[in-house]
Amino acid sequence: MTTDLIAIVGANMAGACAARALREEGFSGEIHLIGAEPHLPYERPPLSKELLLGTTDPVQIQIQSEQEWEQQQVTLRPSSTVVRIDRSSGELELADGGRARADKVLLCTGGRPRRLALAGAELDGVVHLRTLDDSLAIRERLRPGASVVVVGGGFIGTEVAASAVASGCAVTLLEADDVILWRALGRELGAVLQRYHVEQGVRVETRTSPERIGGSSTVTHVVTTRRERIDADLVVVGIGIVPAVDLAEDAGLEIANGIVVNEHCETSVEGIYAAGDVANHPNPFLGCRLRLEHWQNAQNQGIAAARSMLGARDGFREVPWFWSDQYDLNVQMSGHAQPTGTLVYRGNPSSSSFTAFYLSAGAIDGVVGINRPRDVRAVTRLIETRQIVDPAQLADESVDLRKVGS
Repeated sequence: MTTDLIAIVGANMAGACAARALREEGFSGEIHLIGAEPHLPYERPPLSKELLLGTTDPVQIQIQSEQEWEQQQVTLRPSSTVVRIDRSSGELELADGGRARADKVLLCTGGRPRRLALAGAELDGVVHLRTLDDSLAIRERLRPGASVVVVGGGFIGTEVAASAVASGCAVTLLEADDVILWRALGRELGAVLQRYHVEQGVRVETRTSPERIGGSSTVTHVVTTRRERIDADLVVVGIGIVPAVDLAEDAGLEIANGIVVNEHCETSVEGIYAAGDVANHPNPFLGCRLRLEHWQNAQNQGIAAARSMLGARDGFREVPWFWSDQYDLNVQMSGHAQPTGTLVYRGNPSSSSFTAFYLSAGAIDGVVGINRPRDVRAVTRLIETRQIVDPAQLADESVDLRKVGS
C-alpha cells in the first residue's frame, strides 16, 4: 500500500516523537499530528514537579517550537478530537464535523484521569493533574498555608505532595492501601519512601479514602471512610488513568488493558498502530505484556511505531525505565518490581542514597536507585540478559556493578 499521509492521533510525547522520527527516517508524505489540547506538544513529567513549583514555564516544556514543526512539515491540528475511524474510506471523523484522510493511523490517545464517584467530587477546587492547564490551575492554589489533600499514593500523588510541601502548604495524603507506591515499588520499598514523606511534613493516612467532599460551591473539607473531617482548600485526585480506547474499540481493534499491539506496534487491524500510555505491548525481557505510563516508553515506542509504519521490522524491545523527583530524592527504576521476589539492598535503606535489587530465580527483575542513577544504568544490562547473579556482590559497595555477571 502506498503511504502518502500518516495521521497521528495524540499530540503528546509518543505522537510528537513518532512525527519527528518519520521525517528522520526519510518519509516525505504528509504528517498530521492531531491533538485535543490547544498547546504545542509538551513533556508531561514537569507538570507535577518544575511547572507546579514555578521553576519552569510552559514554553520550556514544549518538545519543540512551532517553527521547528513547520520546518519538518508536520501539520499540527490542535484543539481537534477524533471521534471515529472510518475503515472503509480511510478517513478520520472529527468532533467538529470535519474529516481527515489517512493511509496509516497511529493511535497515541493516552488516557483520562480516573474520577472519584462520590458526593462533592464536582466542587471547585477538586482537581486532577493530567494536562498543562491542570498543572497551572493547581499551581495558582499552592499558596503558603493552604490545606491540600492529595488522594492517591502513586507517583503523581506523591510528586504533587512533595511539590505542595515545597510551596509551604499543609499536606495530607490519603492512600487506600496500607502503604504508598506499593504498585510500582513493592510494599517494603514503598514503606521506605512513605517514612521520608512523613519526615518532610506530609501527613500520610493509609487504609482510608474520601467518602465525601464538602463545600457549597468550593471545596472546604474531605470526610474520609474513617469518618475523619480534614480541612481542604484544594483536593488533588491522583488515582491513575483509564486508557483512552473508545476510538480504537469503535474501530474494532483488540482491547485488553489498553490497545493490544505486537512488537512492531501493530494493532489487530492492518494499517492502524498504537504507542505510548495506551499501548499494551509484549516485553521480551520481562516475559509479560505491559502498558506503561512512562516518559521513556512514550518516547521510544513512538519512534519504534514510526519505523514500523515505514516497513522496519526490528520491533520495540526495551527494559522499562522511569524516574521521579521528590524533595531531594531522585528515584530511578529499571525493569519491574516483583513483590514475590527477593529484595537486596546496596547501602542503607534508611538513608537518602541506596539501591534496591529485585531478584527471582537468581536473576534481577528490577532495580531501584535512590540518588544512585549510575547503579541503575549499570544493572539494566543484567535485566536484559537474565544473568544469574550473586546477591552478596550486589550488596557489596566495593564491587563494581559494571563487572557483576561479566
